[in-house]
Amino acid sequence: MSGNYLGEFLALATIHFLAVVAPGPDFAVTIRQSVRYGRLVGICTALGIGAGISVHVLYTLLGVGALMHTTPWLLTVAKVAGGAYILYLGISLLRSKAKTVLEGEQERDTPAVEQSLVKAFTTGFLTNATNPKATLFFLAIFTTIISATTPLNIQALYGIWMCFVNALWFVIVAVFFSSNRVRLLFLRMGHWFERAMGVILILFAGRLILSM
Repeated sequence: MSGNYLGEFLALATIHFLAVVAPGPDFAVTIRQSVRYGRLVGICTALGIGAGISVHVLYTLLGVGALMHTTPWLLTVAKVAGGAYILYLGISLLRSKAKTVLEGEQERDTPAVEQSLVKAFTTGFLTNATNPKATLFFLAIFTTIISATTPLNIQALYGIWMCFVNALWFVIVAVFFSSNRVRLLFLRMGHWFERAMGVILILFAGRLILSM
């Protein structure tokens, strides 16, 4: 990758990573799959989540490209909306409270009945691909962080990177949370982690909005 785009890539990679590690639907599903069905199913679910990102990347690239060529004012509106969403995400995390149960799941020490690896992959894929918040997030980062002059092939590389990072992170989550003891520890302390991520996202959103 050219050094001309290194700063842009680092900014995108940072904000994306913070959003990925902040617990949400993907996080909850990965833990549920890992606890219920075991490590291998959890890993396949994680790979499905990574693949689901490609859906958002594809339509965002196509949509933003058309936006830049036809309605510049609408692109500005999208940038404001994207910055506002990142701010909302940060505030939501900052208000995080301690949890006792994740997504209503029962505590389990061992995996339950088996689930096919194909179904596990599909579960992860659909969880991410159909998440409307993911749509807003990708619109946000592709309109507020990536320059309109960045070539489409470079943007595609950004998208591939995000797919890889998502898959890798949730594979790590699946392996880590295969132990129910670790899962319960996170439930007790995870809200502090979420609040720290919220502060970082709010600062990033403020920087984006002020730079417009």
